[in-house]
Amino acid sequence: MREITVPPIVTGAPVGGLADVVFQHAREEPDRVVLGRKADGVWRDVTSGELAAEVLSLAKGLLAQGVRFGDRVAVMSRTRYEFTLFDFALWAVGAQPVPVYPTSSTEQVHWILYDTDCTACVVENEDQAMTVGSVIDRLPHLRRLWQLDAGAVDAIVADGRSVAEDVVHRHRGAVTPDATATVIYTSGTTGRPKGCVLTHANFMYETDTLVARWESVFQGRQGDRPSTLLFLPLAHVFGRMVEVAAVRARVKLGHQPVLAAAELMPDLAAFRPTFVLGVPHVFEKVFAAARRKAEAEGRTGPFDRAVETAVRYAQAREQKAFGTGPGPSAALRMEHQLFDRLVYGKVREAMGGRVRYAMSGGSAM
Repeated sequence: MREITVPPIVTGAPVGGLADVVFQHAREEPDRVVLGRKADGVWRDVTSGELAAEVLSLAKGLLAQGVRFGDRVAVMSRTRYEFTLFDFALWAVGAQPVPVYPTSSTEQVHWILYDTDCTACVVENEDQAMTVGSVIDRLPHLRRLWQLDAGAVDAIVADGRSVAEDVVHRHRGAVTPDATATVIYTSGTTGRPKGCVLTHANFMYETDTLVARWESVFQGRQGDRPSTLLFLPLAHVFGRMVEVAAVRARVKLGHQPVLAAAELMPDLAAFRPTFVLGVPHVFEKVFAAARRKAEAEGRTGPFDRAVETAVRYAQAREQKAFGTGPGPSAALRMEHQLFDRLVYGKVREAMGGRVRYAMSGGSAM
């Protein structure tokens, strides 16, 4: 057996906490668009300065409502703008968000909130509020329950208006890289869900390594700034990693809570991401939708030939990259260009027309 040491891609130890970068970016590029927020069916831009102001206002409100340094606060919600807002506001005051799948059973919800001694909980809607409410008598440390769809953010922000901004920044300055950032629970398929403790340094090192390794993805082309639409659940570490990486790399980030093709595809077309990250099932949905469209237009034959050509082209490029082949032949390149005009380009257009990269993981594709 031989030991191999791989040098780290990211040099230098992380400092501070995850919320610091929000305020750093606001100082350096306050007008840079870093988020997209959908309201009343329309996407609007959110700048670095606006994000920092919203995070600060919510953080002040959380302090006013009794959230303290080191407290754990559950967030039970689908993937939406407010989830990211709560993450960074909680990190700004040294608290620890605990994400909970909105589909969790009553007993799973009870166990996660009980096991982490959560002092507060954010839910998305009335059904989730009732789920938490049904076990609240068995959660002795839970003091607050906020509902997003009932105006929770505005109410918390209003309570924090009398809190000085410096109080938040003093809390933020006390956060160290080795402090716990979040506790993410497993699905519980082999028993009770198990909490995985992740520190601020864990997230910073992981996401900074990803951004450095895939620089072409996260930096984009000149004049075409990178963006991604996040539709993965933020209760899973994959989605949380995308959230943190996008914010740290100043990638425009949007949120889509529904994975159904009827909801997802129009938002991909409207948001126009430059790259997408998802589990194989998502890409299989996109593929199936494209093939159904080809069937409806009587173009199943050309579509299937385009798929076969794409596979052969990808295999040839992969072999060349690994030094085991010469790459696509001239005939294969011409065939691929033809289908790019007839098929591939239409699939890209359905996803907004700017997608250049797709990254997947989590299971076999």
